[in-house]
This record gives sequence, C-alpha cells and structure tokens, in this order.
Amino acid sequence: MPKAPPSLKNARILVSNDDGINAPGLKILVRIAKCLTDDVWTVAPETEQSTAAHSLTVRSPLRIRKLSARRFAVTGTPSDCVLLAVCHLLKDRPPDLVLSGVNNGANLAEDITHSGTVAAAMEATLLGIPAIALSQMRDGGKAVKWPTAEHFGPRLVARLYRVPKPREVLFNINFPALAPGEVSGIEITRQGRRRQTEVITVATDPRDEPYYWLGGPRLNAASGRGSDLTAVSAGAISVTPLDLDLTDGKMIRVLKRAFA
Repeated sequence: MPKAPPSLKNARILVSNDDGINAPGLKILVRIAKCLTDDVWTVAPETEQSTAAHSLTVRSPLRIRKLSARRFAVTGTPSDCVLLAVCHLLKDRPPDLVLSGVNNGANLAEDITHSGTVAAAMEATLLGIPAIALSQMRDGGKAVKWPTAEHFGPRLVARLYRVPKPREVLFNINFPALAPGEVSGIEITRQGRRRQTEVITVATDPRDEPYYWLGGPRLNAASGRGSDLTAVSAGAISVTPLDLDLTDGKMIRVLKRAFA
C-alpha cells in the first residue's frame, strides 16, 4: 500500500465533467478545487455528454477551444478530455488529482457503468492519477441542492486525497438531495443495484416514422445495508471506492475447475 500523499496546497488539479463546459456543477467544482489549490485547470466537453460512459473518440478528429489561460472545451467525451489534458495540454506537468463533476444528478448503482462523470475519473486512474467523481442527487423537478456539494466538497476531497490507496482505485461521491444542514453524515458504501425498470417510449415523428426514447423514472430500491442507494436515501453522503479490476476472483476458481 502506498504512503499517504501530501497536502493539496501546492498540487495541480484538473477538473472535468460530462454535463459540458458551461454546466453549473462544473463551476461549483472549480470553486471546490480552488479552495484547495491555486493551480486549477478545466478541460471539459464542449456539449453535454451524459451517459457517454468510458468512450473515446477514435474515428473523427477532436478540437480544443481555449476559453482562458486554464480553461478549455473539447469536442469529445469526458474520457477524451482527460486524455487530452494529461497527455497534451498538461504533458509538461500532469495534474496531481482529477476531479469530475459535479454531476447534475446522482451516479449510483448501475449508473456507474453509464456515467461519463465516473468515466473521466476512470480515465485519470488508468493514467496513474488519483481521481474522484462527484455527483449531486436531484429531487424531481425541485431546485438542485448545489450548496450541499459546495459545502462538503472541499473537506471530502482533501480527506480522500490523503487516504493511502492502490493506484487502480478511484472514489465516487454522491451528495443527497438535501440542504447542507439536513445531511445526516458521510457513509462509506458499496455499489448498489436497482430493480431494473427501464422505459422505452415509442412515438411517431411528423413524417409518421416511429422513434424511440430511452429512459424514464427508475425505482431507487434499497439494495441492503451499506449500499450507495441506501446511504443517500437515508440522507447521507455516499463515498464508494471503485476498482478498475473487474475480474471476478470466485469465478476464476470455478472456471479453472471446469476446464481442468
């Protein structure tokens, strides 16, 4: 296990997201980062890339638009943004930490596999850089409780950065849809599982051709004590360590016996 890293005071932080360069959550994440260091860089998608997952753009060119000295928009996915930032824009001095978010909506349970927010943190982890994904849960059509992420974010990021961890582990934070004073605490959780209730809406366009719209409300069914779903449902901030190694160790043993 590596030693705990030093303070973030003199660190370089890269900020990205999947909601796009002008997203309100990204502005909050920049403020969170600037509470920790003066060396903050933003490289984010030009347009929204929600549910882009861990995709890279390999069959069309990417363009980088410089908005200010340390702020850039990329015509690509969240993973594209991190890769270009680390290996091109900041190649002379890569970031010490990558923060992704703050996503407009939770990234819980199976959301993790679709999330561009989490994917940006994964790409950083693959590149050997500590990374944290941050998401703010919504409550229907009510105003998003952005102050919650901004209030708890700096201290949480600083604490997680100091935690000794393997290089292939990243952290996924989800803030509940509550005001800061209503949050019940911080829970260390595992990835939960929802009851799958995906909705496909079928309709016709003005030319009478059918089209299909994926998505819709899903049940945040609690998946047992200790899960991210259960924690945020109880009003807590969920912190989930994610491992890039998806290998199932038990199944390896089963397969070895089956193929012996």
